Amino acid sequence: MTGRPEALFPLFAGVDTLDGVGAKTAKALEKIDITRPRDLLFTLPYSGIDRRRRASIQGADLPETLTVEVEVGRHLPPRSKGRPYRVEVRDAQTTFQLVFFHARGEWLSRHLPTGARRVVSGKVELFDGIGQMVHPDHVLPPDEAEEIPLFEPVYPLTAGVTQRTMARAVRDALGRLPELPEWIDPALRAREGWPGWAAALAAAHEPLGVDEMAATAPARQRLAYDELLAHQLTLALARASLRRGKGSVTAGDGRLRAKVLASLPYRPTGAQDRAMAEIAADMGRPLRMNRLLQGDVGAGKTLVALMSLLVAVEAGGQGVMMAPTEILARQHLEGLRPLAEAAGARLDILTGRDKGADRAGKLAALAAGDIHILVGTHAVFQPDVAFRDLRLAVIDEQHRFGVAQRMQLGAKGRAVDVLVMTATPIPRSLSLAQYGDMDVSVLDEKPPGRKPIATALVSTGRMDEVVGRLRHAMDEGRQAYWVCPLVEESETLDMTAAEERFRHLRAALGEGRVGLVHGQMPPRDKDAAMARFVAGETAVLVATTVIEVGVDVPNASIMVIERAESFGLAQLHQLRGRVGRGQAASTCLLMYQPPLSEGGRRRLETLRETEDGFRIAEEDLAMRGAGDLIGTAQSGLPRFRIADLERQAALMGLAQSDARKLLADDPALTGPRGEAARGLLWLMEQEKAIRLISVG
Repeated sequence: MTGRPEALFPLFAGVDTLDGVGAKTAKALEKIDITRPRDLLFTLPYSGIDRRRRASIQGADLPETLTVEVEVGRHLPPRSKGRPYRVEVRDAQTTFQLVFFHARGEWLSRHLPTGARRVVSGKVELFDGIGQMVHPDHVLPPDEAEEIPLFEPVYPLTAGVTQRTMARAVRDALGRLPELPEWIDPALRAREGWPGWAAALAAAHEPLGVDEMAATAPARQRLAYDELLAHQLTLALARASLRRGKGSVTAGDGRLRAKVLASLPYRPTGAQDRAMAEIAADMGRPLRMNRLLQGDVGAGKTLVALMSLLVAVEAGGQGVMMAPTEILARQHLEGLRPLAEAAGARLDILTGRDKGADRAGKLAALAAGDIHILVGTHAVFQPDVAFRDLRLAVIDEQHRFGVAQRMQLGAKGRAVDVLVMTATPIPRSLSLAQYGDMDVSVLDEKPPGRKPIATALVSTGRMDEVVGRLRHAMDEGRQAYWVCPLVEESETLDMTAAEERFRHLRAALGEGRVGLVHGQMPPRDKDAAMARFVAGETAVLVATTVIEVGVDVPNASIMVIERAESFGLAQLHQLRGRVGRGQAASTCLLMYQPPLSEGGRRRLETLRETEDGFRIAEEDLAMRGAGDLIGTAQSGLPRFRIADLERQAALMGLAQSDARKLLADDPALTGPRGEAARGLLWLMEQEKAIRLISVG
């Protein structure tokens, strides 16, 4: 498959080849990402104007766009410069005026001669009790009035492009649609009642009413599905090509894992058992594992990670656990150490801090295979870090590592198995868009013994009361986090807010009892402040959101989040998850600045009602939209032109299973539906996928 199929050429020509689009309009269209007929066809109208004819403007709910047949009455030219030109007209029941600014009288007399009949369509408003249609959109003799669409689509525009230009160009583009073979499974299409591709495009651009423009209309569903299917095919091909990179079979005998289970004071949850079994089964296959472990805050990912690493050790290999920051790497070390000791496996850490002889010693032990499990930061990527036999890489908090780094890590060992852990519950539709190339294990149960966290809403006016309660809790030996508000995307302002709150609390609670961490501090100071808090030397830690991910201090049982309404739901849920890890009953206080916006109130109340991260994530998606949820800039979320991940979430799961099934039945896409799917990939510009097929 060397290049784009010839049938698609007309859709990939310049947009200036379309009716009514000159060089200037083409330049303007570029601003809204339209450079070819294909782009125009995938830019669907976002609303429409009802232009069905009425007998009269009387009784209409003005202002409104109306279409009526009129008899032209007298002309009222402007009395002075800058005033409008008016033409009186009469419909079946009443008289109103057509109003024109900067119009030439002779032109108007020619086009609207007194006594003639015309069909006019445009927005009618009341002005001093008289109906006025300013600059009608359409003025036509009755025998030509068919040209006015009954329902006129409204397109997104940019300066220099009119609705009329868009409509003309779209009509021309629709005339170029090639006959393409159907890539959707016929049974699925029949079940959903979806039209064919060309018919769907025509229906989406020529809707007969408002309901045909809804995300749920069959034509729109079909076009969204095409986009999602192309995306999921690309991910499925990436997954297949990764698996073709032969993995090594890593099968453990279970002896080390049994020791760990015997040392635990509790039984793993059903979800943990299931995830551990899925991972061990993947590692035992000759294909490379590429799995995502998605768990809510405190669902027990550490145990699952360690048991997976022990499979590698039992098989005579090594494992590595990567964390995005030094603090988190040390924390993983603390969390894993007692479990690794119970198993009799040697665990060590490598970060940017290791220097000289100390580092050299660790590197030698790694190369000799004496260190079984390494915990580390990006320092593990350095070229002189060599393992004797690396089998499994566990990566914590995916969005800090890109796909490229996953690949780089893979190169450290022969086709290393990869397990990515994320503590951010992501709604299924988004996790498929972002991680569709991976297999997913979900931890959706809390381990026994995790106490619920009491969550309360408090207005900032009660600050002194909160500080008083904090003093009382400190006297009982409890510890607290105090998270400062998010300030306008600016780290410097975040820092100032945090420093100010730190001074205030230090004055109220005592000099040495309050610590501070924020993003602008040198890493060494940040680690030192964290260490003092972990050791219990400070009772209150004032922080910006740097503590959002993974910090674990079992004695901390109070979380105060100031101006909670400025945070997103998922972030609030992450922050709250920093408490409730020890024996004490925990509290989370959401301080807000009244009056709350509707969205702010809904976010805080959702949080008060539930601790289920997946429910919170679904609610967050409904409220904020997909791009926002993971911050589109760094999310790796694809940009869809038609598909709407919030309103069409179910389609994504359908597209994934369909894509995987299609590739399972026809890995090289050479069958009739496979060939059609190649056409879809070209149409959706999934060149990456096309390269993967040709390599395959």
